[in-house]
Amino acid sequence: MTENSAFGPLVHDGSMLIDGEWVPSADGRTLPVIDPGTEEQVGAVALGSPADVDRAVAAARAAHVQERWMGMSAQQRSATMWRLSDLIAENVDELARLESLDVGMPEPTAQAMIAEAVNMYRYFAGWADKVYGVSAEIGPAQMRFQGFTRKEPVGVAALITSWNAPMIGNAMKLAPALAAGCTTVLKPSEEAPLSTLALGGLALAAGIPAGVVNVVPGSGPVVGAALTAHADVDKVSFTGSTAVGKQIVQAAAGNLKKLSLELGGKSPMIVLPDADIEAAVPALAVGMFWNSGQICTAGTRLLVHEDIAAEVADGVAAASRAMKVGYRTDPGVELGPLVSRRQLERVEGYVAAGREQGATVLTGGRRLGEKGYYYEPTVLTDVDPSMTVVREEIFGPVLGVVSYADVDEAVALANDSSYGLASSVWTRDINNALTVARKLKAGRVNINIHRAGGVQLPIGGYKQSGWGRECGPEGIAEFLETKSVVTRMWA
Repeated sequence: MTENSAFGPLVHDGSMLIDGEWVPSADGRTLPVIDPGTEEQVGAVALGSPADVDRAVAAARAAHVQERWMGMSAQQRSATMWRLSDLIAENVDELARLESLDVGMPEPTAQAMIAEAVNMYRYFAGWADKVYGVSAEIGPAQMRFQGFTRKEPVGVAALITSWNAPMIGNAMKLAPALAAGCTTVLKPSEEAPLSTLALGGLALAAGIPAGVVNVVPGSGPVVGAALTAHADVDKVSFTGSTAVGKQIVQAAAGNLKKLSLELGGKSPMIVLPDADIEAAVPALAVGMFWNSGQICTAGTRLLVHEDIAAEVADGVAAASRAMKVGYRTDPGVELGPLVSRRQLERVEGYVAAGREQGATVLTGGRRLGEKGYYYEPTVLTDVDPSMTVVREEIFGPVLGVVSYADVDEAVALANDSSYGLASSVWTRDINNALTVARKLKAGRVNINIHRAGGVQLPIGGYKQSGWGRECGPEGIAEFLETKSVVTRMWA
């Protein structure tokens, strides 16, 4: 297949990657790619079908059975993954252009995300030859047994990623899956397939054998559903909404496939009365509005002590107004558009509902321009914890400010959610910070910063924010089975 002239050298024309070959969809259908900054179609890629899923899963199964990847030494697999990370780093500008074109984020933001992805591949490349079991002697002296455990790849893993940060989302799944020795089928979001298709080609170029990494773009209800229900898929790792996560649980029941689910969030940022407000305000704005709020860990609930609530809200509103919103390649742009018209209408609906329920729009609250899916960073005050804008994930640049009277109330408000993905605490007193952190029901708690962490530490959700963990040693464990082997020792 030839490269796609609309997308550049890393994306092949109207194709998906199956068993090391670029092939069209089985029915020849294609998926239009829309630039969210202009609303114009800039090209098309293959649109997957259940038949394409069957082909990709069969390829992954054959690669697993034939041990094309697991049959290599752990050191070889580690070196190959490192080569992939080098290729990603070498192509950062082109990958950032594709990611930016798909999602609308400014190209510098995309470059920073891809740098994070490179770190993830290198981190898990280091784990590939460090997958150890344990040993034990069992039984009395007259009948002693030697036992040990083996860690083995779970098998064929379906990796279903979201549209908001594709290269990071891919790295959080593909890197540990490869380190564990799994074969994979990647399903990018239909909203943002380009960088994932490019990644598939780079995996081949790095020397990862055919069939180990397959890429099938398509819709969730078609390709995603076919993967999650497929009898020959051993593991599904999914990032997306809680509603879809629940559907995947049902679909996976057929063969009881293993699941990792990184789902929705409604993350609180708790500002204690002794916080350094001058330092906190710009960081709070970034914690909420980075990537136009299209991040599952975005700090969408700002819980502030009543003595400083107005000051903090005004400060965050001012910081948000200073953020430059614009097209992805415009100089100095910090925030791009929302990813689609559907997402824009979703955000508009939530803000309208907030107004109807009594919230005050301190800043923002409207679409920007007539072309492109741009929306102002929005701060809502006079917000009641029962309001829809506080209870439900908006996935856009909308912050709700809630005041509290004491720390116990702040913790109660923070935990009064069906979600529990991320959170942050803002204070000069480390004892207060650690006390609150212990009480929060969230998979990650940051202190005096919101968007922070790294591949070395796991992330995942309490409650309806998901199952399992990504990143850290826990990330590779999600793709491993444990086998016990016991032998009798003869005297």
